[in-house]
Amino acid sequence: MAPDMQSKDTHSKIKSVIVVGGGVSGIAAACALADAGVHVQLLERRPYLGGRASSYEHPGTGEIIDNCQHILLGSCTNLIDLYHRLGVAQSIAWYDSFVFIEPGGRRSVLQPSWLPAPFHTSLSFLGAHAFSFADKLALSRGLMAFLTAVPEDSDETFAQWLDRHGQTCGAIERFWQPLLASALNETPDRISVHYAGEVVRKTFLGSPEGGRMGVPTIPLSDLYGRAAEYIEARGGSIHLRTAADNFEWQPRRDDAPEDGSTGQWLIRSADADFAGDAVVIALSFEAMAALMPRLPDNPAAGELAAQLSQFEHSPITGIHLWFDREITDLPHAVLLDTTIQWIYNKSKLQPDRHASPGAGSYLELVVSSSRSLVPMQRQEIIDLALRELALFFPAVREATLIKSTVVKEVRATYSIRPGLEQFRPGPISPWPAIYLAGDWTSTGWPATMEGAVRSGYLAAEAILGTPDAILKPDLAHTGLMRMLP
Repeated sequence: MAPDMQSKDTHSKIKSVIVVGGGVSGIAAACALADAGVHVQLLERRPYLGGRASSYEHPGTGEIIDNCQHILLGSCTNLIDLYHRLGVAQSIAWYDSFVFIEPGGRRSVLQPSWLPAPFHTSLSFLGAHAFSFADKLALSRGLMAFLTAVPEDSDETFAQWLDRHGQTCGAIERFWQPLLASALNETPDRISVHYAGEVVRKTFLGSPEGGRMGVPTIPLSDLYGRAAEYIEARGGSIHLRTAADNFEWQPRRDDAPEDGSTGQWLIRSADADFAGDAVVIALSFEAMAALMPRLPDNPAAGELAAQLSQFEHSPITGIHLWFDREITDLPHAVLLDTTIQWIYNKSKLQPDRHASPGAGSYLELVVSSSRSLVPMQRQEIIDLALRELALFFPAVREATLIKSTVVKEVRATYSIRPGLEQFRPGPISPWPAIYLAGDWTSTGWPATMEGAVRSGYLAAEAILGTPDAILKPDLAHTGLMRMLP
């Protein structure tokens, strides 16, 4: 077993780090460490970087598709920082308004106005056709409940909170459910009130900037694949199709030059061995649980195993449709009162790849927390999507569906259930000189790309012994919100 290398005196002796996992959290840790002059070796078992935020050529359509539609908000300060590091910030299209569409086509637009935060969206709420007068009163009460503070995590579900705060059916079904499904990939009866409140404050109350929505204009693998060049340019290396099969501590030899270190970790894979002063394990919670038997015996690891057992998945389903004509000119919208929750017009969002005069259109429909769709057959889901899409866009009835596919991400995110916060570990692992990253760790954020980046940055700070040197602060409140906690 390795000695304790996580004391303050040993941080300066860490010159090389192995990052296990090339998802967003691993990329963030590797980039931050490489920027600090640490030699980084990143191991990824897949043939690409990005993890769940990736794209691939779908064999049935011949099209490059994302494994799931990913978006970000203006409040995602660390994710935006990573995009600037990688030089891809210009590949995010930003939108200030959200279009809500009812069956029949009537639209309501939520957007900021000249009013200061937290009232910047109030004028559009008042004019939104999607909500009745009773809905608007209820929404005002609900939003204002998070004005000064967010409750600590508890056993209360957000569904219980909604009932306790007198939210109407319209407010729940047309605002709270679509908002939280998109942000947290869960239903109100399974959502922590704490994280629901965090979403509300960051998205609708803190500032107009925090509620802006960003959508990648290039495939996800192109977005995160830039990390390989970035790390290599700083002396690091990327090893794809490389799994960490075994972890072994190698004490410093007595005849080795004195450098203040006590040894290194040796990670064995099928084709090569990798040595480093420290290791960042940046995996999903289920992959971390599967890896633990290959780590050295450690009595303290039992607590981590118990923590990991508390996590469970929530699925997302993406429905990809290619038509022979334009269905809508909207780049994206929230669809109300149907199974389908969001529509993303890839022909508008990625015009360099998909838009061509007379060549039709490509839409991706998203259903978050899609447990009801998991057992359904592909054609059943496509038929359902076409029926519901026609309720909003009549052009669907006259259009020809050229090709289609359904992507079920059964392990898309972890479920941010009430009481889960106590089981989220920090970056320090039970094994000396091994650090943890992943959106499931204690980041202050739920299962998002922002949470993943924060975890990678926190692991890098722990290795370097420089707290608060890498992690970016939350977006500052503006307007009247500056006078509140």
